[in-house]
Amino acid sequence: MRIARHAIAIVAFAAQANAQSLADQYRATTDRIAAAALADSAAWNRIAELTDRFGHRFSGSESLEQAIDWIIEKMKADGMANVRGEPVMVPRWIRGEESVEMMTPRVAKLPMLGLGGSVATPAAGITAEVLVVSSYADLTAKAAQARGKIVLFNVPFTNYGATVAYRRDGASAAARVGAVASLLRSVGPYSMRTPHTGNMAYDSTVAKIPAAAISSEDAEMIARLAARGEKVSVRLKMSAHFLPDVQSRNVMGELRGREFPDEVVVMGGHIDSWDVGRGAMDDAGGVVVAWEAIRILKRLGLTPRRTIRVVGWTNEENGMRGGNAYRDTHRAALDKHVLAVESDGGVFRPLGFGFTGSDAAFAIMQQIGTLIERAIPGSGAITKGGGGADIGPIMALGVPGAGLNVDGTKYFWFHHTDADTVEQLDPREVAQCAAAMAILAYVVADLPQRLPR
Repeated sequence: MRIARHAIAIVAFAAQANAQSLADQYRATTDRIAAAALADSAAWNRIAELTDRFGHRFSGSESLEQAIDWIIEKMKADGMANVRGEPVMVPRWIRGEESVEMMTPRVAKLPMLGLGGSVATPAAGITAEVLVVSSYADLTAKAAQARGKIVLFNVPFTNYGATVAYRRDGASAAARVGAVASLLRSVGPYSMRTPHTGNMAYDSTVAKIPAAAISSEDAEMIARLAARGEKVSVRLKMSAHFLPDVQSRNVMGELRGREFPDEVVVMGGHIDSWDVGRGAMDDAGGVVVAWEAIRILKRLGLTPRRTIRVVGWTNEENGMRGGNAYRDTHRAALDKHVLAVESDGGVFRPLGFGFTGSDAAFAIMQQIGTLIERAIPGSGAITKGGGGADIGPIMALGVPGAGLNVDGTKYFWFHHTDADTVEQLDPREVAQCAAAMAILAYVVADLPQRLPR
């Protein structure tokens, strides 16, 4: 027992000493990385080119596979190693034609988006009175009024985790009390009559009813009309359906390590998007800033001890097949995955990284944070707890994980809407994200000793 404790103490001391010297070891290099990243708008330009050329990249779509082909071509042109697409079978949900029209007390077309995974209405649509509820508790209280009606969940946005529960489970809750369809006030704090889509799920114990989102303005209007005693009815039409699964790919390329090429720092975002907007924030930006990080390191002639792998995971939005497939494909090598980093919160002004791992690793990450802070003021905070949906499967098997934290003030304004375009992103902030990703990945990959687990 004494020997074991002594060994642990030595390891902890060595890690502390290594962490304390990071500033001296890497200050000049990280300053060079930041300067190179901030010298131009290359990352923003690449997001623009990707999203302008291919638009949305929904799982199962031709545009997604064309975008992956393009990325592979461009990564090879950039001189990246081991560029490839690893096959992943993904679901194929088709939105089809859809509409919501208020029929009483006046006729008006309402902007809407069907929720991902929803079933269709009959061809003629569903016309019914709307029952407005403000919560699940309110639905329970009004259960006797719900049969045969369309339930509208008019739930104001508080935070994503709390409010998205109505998007995910609202249809089944409405079906449980006899509703014929479900409408949702879009999950977001700001709107210009821009509805938000997103995935939903069905409880297998109740009927599947159609589910769609309308804008917060129209949800509020319907709520006001109902509160005045007006009978509000709408006609919902949706032709949504599933087709058989199709093959997609996780797309990736590497900067091979000079000493320990089998040890890997993996970083990236998801290359798929919803079938609205152009998926610039969510999440072309996350893929591109990781990709740009490697391009910066190559341009500066910086080759770390370990390999840095950038990945565009597929099917994050409506299935998580890409993250799970990466885990399964690379399971035998996960003990050599030193760190996984994800950017999936928009590439706005970076604040730092949230980290999940050992205390010894956290101490080292904090030292790297001081380097990031020096190079990009305001961007170096390292906090406990972080990761991402796509790296979650490998984190669950012990790989330390980090998530890029950004100023997300405007993220949910545009999230899953037609307004997710490159114009919402600032070129300098995108460059700062690329710089932060490059510094973190390079230093972790170049440490004399692996980041401790």
